[in-house]
Amino acid sequence: MTAPSLSAHDARRIRLWLLICAGMVFIMVVLGGATRLTESGLSMVEWQPLTILPPLNEAEWAAEFENYMQYPEYQKVNSWMTVEDFKDIYWLEYTHRLWGRLIGFVFALPFFWFIATGRARGRFAWTLGGLLVLGGAQGVLGWYMVASGLVDRPDVSQYRLAAHLILAFVVYGLLIWVALGVKSADEPPPDDPRPQPVTARLALGAALTILLVVVSGAFVAGLNAGLIYNTFPLMDGQIIPDGLYDLAPWHLNWFENIMTVQFNHRILGITLVVLISATWWRIRSSTASESVKTLANAFAAMAIIQAGLGIATLLLVVPLWLALLHQTGALILFTLGVTIARLVHTPKPHNAVSTSPALDAA
Repeated sequence: MTAPSLSAHDARRIRLWLLICAGMVFIMVVLGGATRLTESGLSMVEWQPLTILPPLNEAEWAAEFENYMQYPEYQKVNSWMTVEDFKDIYWLEYTHRLWGRLIGFVFALPFFWFIATGRARGRFAWTLGGLLVLGGAQGVLGWYMVASGLVDRPDVSQYRLAAHLILAFVVYGLLIWVALGVKSADEPPPDDPRPQPVTARLALGAALTILLVVVSGAFVAGLNAGLIYNTFPLMDGQIIPDGLYDLAPWHLNWFENIMTVQFNHRILGITLVVLISATWWRIRSSTASESVKTLANAFAAMAIIQAGLGIATLLLVVPLWLALLHQTGALILFTLGVTIARLVHTPKPHNAVSTSPALDAA
């Protein structure tokens, strides 16, 4: 069945809705970084996705604190805490979880309304449904990550941390990509010529490489690898330090060898700066619109800023404010990368009768 075309008004509403959700995910990732950096993430030891209210009186706070006392973080790290100290870390994790539920609410209600009113059908409806499923999976994965720190040692698994962070970035990127592809039936095609396909592939490659660097950064964070080898460009007094691949089997070095994990993050970060610089040069030399070229300028500048933030975070031994700024910088860089990749993306040709004219062909 052919889906109905969207009016310009409906297209604007859907774009705005998706971009609001993307903005909320942006805040969610920043909150998650603050939760990790302040070691607040293990303060809530139960997953109760339908529970909204925090402890409301001293008896409820005492019970929540008693639950926390049964787990490794209190027993091995925070045994000095009183219930008042516990509240400080609890509130940040509570806010993080509550914000995640709010995102689900803000996405789900309009989604079902757009489905019920026929504004989202066919491939477009499936695309939006996929985003809803990914958002729900992110909540489950978040608890799966937290659970890894409630067993023997008061640290979450670096593997689960990386998976949780990368899925958040993926959901965020898809929200932007889909939002920028929503078109109304009477909206004319872009007047500006699209760049050559090689430019579009380069831009998309840069955006995907940011995800790779983010994954490597998650392993740095999960292993606290930023707290050692706090020099740059030398590492342990060498360009290529001894001991990079001491673990066996060999592949574990990429995920469990602290030296290798930090070294890889450095190399990937430098590679990303080079790739973004190449993307910038290619776009500046292409037929892209002036607005896209301006975004490319911002993309290249942000890559340099982000590299500087990473180096400063390392040299200063990961101060909280700077580490959080570095993670926020990664989000800004990814936002620019996805936006540019989408704007220079050349849609596949499609027939006049489309199963989802609301969504630009991917």
